[in-house]
Amino acid sequence: MIPVQNIYHMLAYAFRVLNEDGYRSVATEQFHNVAELCAAILIKGVSLQIKRGLEREYVSETDTLSGIRGKIDLTESIKTQTLLRRQMVCTYDEFSVDTYRNRIIKTTLLKLLHGDINKLRKKEIRKLLVFFADVQELELSSIDWNQQYARNNQTYRMLISICCLVLKGLLQTTADGSMKLMQFIDEQRMCRLYEKFILEYYRKEHPELTVNASQIFWQLDSDSSDMLPVMQTDLMLSREEKVLIIDAKYYEHTTRVQYGKHKLHSDNLYQIFTYVKNKEYELKDQPHEVAGMLLYARTEEKIQPDQKYKMSGNWICVRTLDLNLDFTEIRKQLDGIVEEYFEEADKFLESES
Repeated sequence: MIPVQNIYHMLAYAFRVLNEDGYRSVATEQFHNVAELCAAILIKGVSLQIKRGLEREYVSETDTLSGIRGKIDLTESIKTQTLLRRQMVCTYDEFSVDTYRNRIIKTTLLKLLHGDINKLRKKEIRKLLVFFADVQELELSSIDWNQQYARNNQTYRMLISICCLVLKGLLQTTADGSMKLMQFIDEQRMCRLYEKFILEYYRKEHPELTVNASQIFWQLDSDSSDMLPVMQTDLMLSREEKVLIIDAKYYEHTTRVQYGKHKLHSDNLYQIFTYVKNKEYELKDQPHEVAGMLLYARTEEKIQPDQKYKMSGNWICVRTLDLNLDFTEIRKQLDGIVEEYFEEADKFLESES
């Protein structure tokens, strides 16, 4: 089970804003579960957003008014006979804090009030909710997480991501149909955080490398590529002629047991092999050295993969990253991969002789 403090470090790399001065106090706190951590980040983040000013948008409102405002809805006015009361049904635009992103934040804060967090934090949440008095709550099942961000609302990106982590990664349905907060994030959400963390770690800590999560194109002998899936890497590290493609995997079990023997996940191996061979062919006209790595989050199982295979001229490695250690040790593991492949290649690549 990953220490909560390490999850904070992972979030801090995934969302650079958590490294700013306003979040320094959160970094030094100790949390007994992830709900506490997410609540602390949201409290700090929403407080800072309130100081900057909550997002406002023109929201269409329809109301029965004594005076005319905006457009008169004549059909509705006649239907409801408002004219008899010397009123009209009007539709007008109101510059309001009742925006969709503010609704997501309010919904999340309300759910956190029922979570396993301390009374002081719940008190802070209630204080924040006063500023959301005119904001509606959303139904959990219908929230649209595909939000678009412009320059004036970039500060909402991290807040909405944390809200998603809480509402989709920490909530589970109980036997009676009610919702409760779990202590740890579900596997699907943790997998995405794991991938994002590794990508952003290498981007920040290893500027000497080109680090991206680029697509690899199918190297075809024909022009038709209809229905072929997109080859989207988790991250690709490159320097000069060397390229290392890493596929980050977060599973409850790092291997599969077949007939009493531990085997690698075949689909993972096929995937990284396909990435490597297509990248290899893409670079055929220039000096290059392409390798691949499956980097699993280490579990508590006794048998963990630590393998290296030479496949059709390319090295494919399978490793684990132990997220249960102190974060300084996690750094050493990630830095060691770069050192081994880009600086001390003889440790990574065996001689063909």
